[in-house]
Amino acid sequence: MISSLRGRVLHLDSESVVIDVGGVGFAVAVTAQVAREFHIGDDIVLHTTLIVREDALSLYGFREREELGVFSLLLSVSGVGPKSALGVLSSLTTAQIADAVAAEDDAPFRRVSGIGPKTAKLIVVQLAGKLTAVAASTSRPAAAPGALAPQVIAALVALGWNERISAEVVTTVMAEAPADAASVPALLKQALAHLGPARPEPRGV
Repeated sequence: MISSLRGRVLHLDSESVVIDVGGVGFAVAVTAQVAREFHIGDDIVLHTTLIVREDALSLYGFREREELGVFSLLLSVSGVGPKSALGVLSSLTTAQIADAVAAEDDAPFRRVSGIGPKTAKLIVVQLAGKLTAVAASTSRPAAAPGALAPQVIAALVALGWNERISAEVVTTVMAEAPADAASVPALLKQALAHLGPARPEPRGV
């Protein structure tokens, strides 16, 4: 069983990433959040599970072990396959999933592509009481994205970018970034991607 991978990103798209581990490229299906956060050449660590079928061996990877645990629980629900389970984790955080199950609210799951009303109801019913640990481990509130803006702007200025341009780019990035994925490193990486390869302007401009 391949339970984790650490290596360099060789290729990625909206649904998967290829990781170079000791010269071997592993294709791993990932959530939309992972696909947005990383770029070719980045170092990455993923917690993985290998799904074995008659016609394929497929790896699914997650940044946090809690996500992997919820993924495994979702697979235990009738009618939920690996792609559907990954879709749920791309649309909802583990805390949101746990809260929806605890509240017996299947609406968040019905909004996930590929999850019908019947399957959404089954997720709530069959996972009842199984996500208590997840809810407890993710109960601490995340930092509000707006509170991180000054830190990201300061980091860009320290790298040589004009403060006005930095502020404009960070505003754009904050509007695009999901609240659950907000962190200084993640936002800084997205801001630099927006700025592109152009050289920083003199700070006094």
